[in-house]
Amino acid sequence: MRWLLVLISCLLAQTAQAQGFASHDLTAVVDQVRIAIDPKASVQATPLSLTMTCSPCKGSPTVDIELGRLTDGTEKRVRSGETSFAKLESLCIKQNPDCRLSSLPVSPAVGWITVYALGNGGGSTAVILRDGDLLTIQAKADSPGHAEDSVRALVQGVAPRIVGP
Repeated sequence: MRWLLVLISCLLAQTAQAQGFASHDLTAVVDQVRIAIDPKASVQATPLSLTMTCSPCKGSPTVDIELGRLTDGTEKRVRSGETSFAKLESLCIKQNPDCRLSSLPVSPAVGWITVYALGNGGGSTAVILRDGDLLTIQAKADSPGHAEDSVRALVQGVAPRIVGP
């Protein structure tokens, strides 16, 4: 009986520590998306996905933001250093030789951003993980630099509201 109490206590402690993101509703950040990109941006959102287009904006970006889960151990391996950002970049380069990857300052989450050529333009993707919760911000624009600018603006303006303290 005692061992059962100890087991339950341990499970409850783990549950309390695994809080994930502070918010799981992208409809709550529509205004922040417009502030980060441009008030003229067209935004459509559901709790788990958001699409933004802005033809008159610099680079004419199209952005998709999604909330989900990733529980395959990636977050743990990145946090521990078992999977380095250099290793992640090498995987990205295998998909697209122009891919470049760098870490993102999104504590207490862990995250990275990729930038790559895409047809006649460019793309950029931010991946942010916290306790199995996944936030993905992906932009396509007329150049890799403009796509990256959009993603970085959204990471700065929106990610803190989703990730939380």
